[in-house]
Amino acid sequence: MKTLRILLAAALVILAAAACKNKLKQAHAAEVAEESPYAGIYDIETTLGTIRIGLYKDTPYHADNFAKLVHEEYYNDVLFHRVIAGFMIQTGDPNTRDTLVELYGQGGPDYTVPAEIVPAHRHIKGAVAAARLGDYANPMRESSGSQFYIVLDENGCRHLDGAYSVFGETIEGIEVVERIGALPTDPYDRPLSPVKILRVKKVEPVAEEPEEEKNEKSDNIAEE
Repeated sequence: MKTLRILLAAALVILAAAACKNKLKQAHAAEVAEESPYAGIYDIETTLGTIRIGLYKDTPYHADNFAKLVHEEYYNDVLFHRVIAGFMIQTGDPNTRDTLVELYGQGGPDYTVPAEIVPAHRHIKGAVAAARLGDYANPMRESSGSQFYIVLDENGCRHLDGAYSVFGETIEGIEVVERIGALPTDPYDRPLSPVKILRVKKVEPVAEEPEEEKNEKSDNIAEE
């Protein structure tokens, strides 16, 4: 009986220690997320490779809308329908799945996103920005509900600063953006060889281990 009590007590201690470690990890992950400049990080998996983007915290309408569309798998099988060398590549139109090419660029959900034009966010290479209708039809400069573009060349897009909502940037895979941007196109800027988004998935930030765990592991190795 005494042995059983000792075993139970030891098991409780182990469980408590594991719970404590788990709480430390969660707290550390939350701290890392708080310090990150991004509201979310996403992998855009295409037929030419993966583009990893980070969405800014200070453009919450766009970041939240993108997260919603990703959750709904809205971008799966959508094409990059507009490619202009030295300028940008554009995607996000559901019409490109199975509609006449004449309608490419006209599709999206039945809503727009309020403009979030932050002066600090410029059209640098790899910037992610929302497409929209022109000022005449859209004086409030509201963004398309789903279509977005990725900048190929800062010099080619500088005139767009302050007029379009830049809500993220490319973190990895700029070579994939360049690869898409170098494709031959037809007179309507549609790639002759279609490039498709296979899926978009959220990437959870990988936090470094807390110092307590690193020290504990070092001690264990030393003891061995």
